[in-house]
Amino acid sequence: MTELTLADHNHNLRYNIFHEFFWGFGVAFHTIYAVIPLFLRTLGAPESIAMSSAGLFSILIALPMLIIAALGRNIRNIKRAVILVHCAILAVSFLMGFTFTYFKLETFSSAWMVYFIYFLLYGLAIGIIIPIWAEFLSKATLRSERGRFFGIGFAFNSLGSFVGGFALRSLLSSNVPFPHNFGIGFFILFASLTIGTFLFLFYRTQPAPEIPVNKTLKDFIKDAKQIIWGHKNFQKYLFSRIFYCASLPGMGLYAIYCQDKFNFDISEAGVFTMLNVVASGTTSYLVGKTGDKWGHKSSMMVAYVSHFLAVVLAVFAQNMFWVYGIFVAIGAGQGAFMPSAMNLVYDFAEDRDTKTYMALIDSFLAPFVVVFILGIGILIGQDAYMIALSILGGSLFLGMLLLQFLVRDPQHGKESIIYVDGFSS
Repeated sequence: MTELTLADHNHNLRYNIFHEFFWGFGVAFHTIYAVIPLFLRTLGAPESIAMSSAGLFSILIALPMLIIAALGRNIRNIKRAVILVHCAILAVSFLMGFTFTYFKLETFSSAWMVYFIYFLLYGLAIGIIIPIWAEFLSKATLRSERGRFFGIGFAFNSLGSFVGGFALRSLLSSNVPFPHNFGIGFFILFASLTIGTFLFLFYRTQPAPEIPVNKTLKDFIKDAKQIIWGHKNFQKYLFSRIFYCASLPGMGLYAIYCQDKFNFDISEAGVFTMLNVVASGTTSYLVGKTGDKWGHKSSMMVAYVSHFLAVVLAVFAQNMFWVYGIFVAIGAGQGAFMPSAMNLVYDFAEDRDTKTYMALIDSFLAPFVVVFILGIGILIGQDAYMIALSILGGSLFLGMLLLQFLVRDPQHGKESIIYVDGFSS
């Protein structure tokens, strides 16, 4: 096979549907917006740790990405590489399941620290995976069909999470004592991710060039500098994404804030998951299709607006129906973000190294995530929830304005191609 055909693309789409379904089903037992903060809190972790888990997760993902992007530039067998990097998260999820199923940590006062170590390793493992996974999918999809590919894929991811949400609620409502119920959930996570990883074997990818290009670390640094300083439209996109970082501490904050306000049982995490993934799957499918036609910038705007709506609902929440609405809005935001963010990376990168663009985004944004986490954490420590929510909402609103009026869609709406230091803006 000299190049990927539409038949190859559709073949990969079918396998990707199953891959994403199993991934979504498993991750329902370890969601950053509900399960992780509530699990940490119940284990006895400080409030600041539990509420900052989503933001910290983003930082953890960013930490290894530049290193992996640099080391992965000379990969010859991308399919083997993507399977090998997934082994990292398989190992962590297995250890989480084993530890919290078979050890009596409920009597251990520092049990939350044990899980927190696993949480750190889990986030780092995701960061190792993403650059290689992004490169793998760039070799397994047609550019003109990627919006549909990711939209359908993430929709089935959400369907899997919806089914997993039912299973999670049943598990947490069962007679299995805490934290062993979560340990069983982590084993389910491991099994589902294992199946999803195995399916990569059946994807068809573009072959590596017959004459490999050996790129050095010096080449990587040079290319990264050219992107940062030369790709002006990409710079503007990064600037708008700074303010989208406000969505991350928000996702950890909502569950804790609303539990304090309405005193709901931890089993509600299953309901939150189901509502979240229905909204996520529906939105992902819709923005994936529309993004191919109208551009993925407009799809990204849906993510900004949805997270802003979540803040508004949290501020005015009167009962549990408002809380459910928060997680619907978060789901819509996540569903819009994933296919849009992936496709915008491909559109910005064009024929250049996707891994580098992906790594630069997360690494650049990580310090701003830290600022949001620390700032919101200080406010929460002073019980200034309304001020914290107002800052999050204001930041997201500013990000919406910057994205709309500053960033040109790299796929559509270009009057002409402008080259700056070799990069189209």
